[in-house]
Amino acid sequence: MNSRVKRMVLLAMFAAVAYVVMFVGRLPISTVDFLKYDPKDVVLAICGFLCGPAAAFIVTLVVSLIEMITVSSTGIIGLIMNVISSAAFACTAAFTYKKKHTLSGAVGGLAAGGTAMVAVMLAWNYLITPFYMDVPREQIAAILIPVFLPFNLIKSIINAAITLIIYKPVSKALHKAGIIGSEEHQSVGKINLAVLVVSVLLLATCVFVVLAMKEII
Repeated sequence: MNSRVKRMVLLAMFAAVAYVVMFVGRLPISTVDFLKYDPKDVVLAICGFLCGPAAAFIVTLVVSLIEMITVSSTGIIGLIMNVISSAAFACTAAFTYKKKHTLSGAVGGLAAGGTAMVAVMLAWNYLITPFYMDVPREQIAAILIPVFLPFNLIKSIINAAITLIIYKPVSKALHKAGIIGSEEHQSVGKINLAVLVVSVLLLATCVFVVLAMKEII
């Protein structure tokens, strides 16, 4: 199998996995019904780390199109918002990591991706959500900070934490299976215990915050 075919197979695999985790992992973590978390951005970020930001964007677009056709009820507006959100996170993280293939590069990339996603989605929710919800823009502006900001912030932290926890094992497994070559398998060093602990603590904190927001605890 030549490198071009192998790359296409790898991207198709990432697209399939991203769709599956989106389909089975959708969770309501906000008081607004259409704001649901799903872990597909974790898969897209790993795809970007291994294959570059352009590949992450291609997979993002494919998965978002399939999501719109199969499970989404938000139509073309949902497609646009999905592409913008996922691309802002995964492509920014991948672009930053491409410049520095180290653990600090991965952490910095995910932090940059999360920041970009939060900022971009605040702007696009202000611009587009009034059309989707059929309400005045002033009404959306009033909930940007209390609703959309915490949702996107929690989403970005969860995605970054999970990516840091599983990227290295996934990369090693794909390399050992011969799915990616040595050139694509860029090491971030041994799994750093401090990063692992911080990632788990961030995940736990986000879970408790969501439970508190939903008035479960």
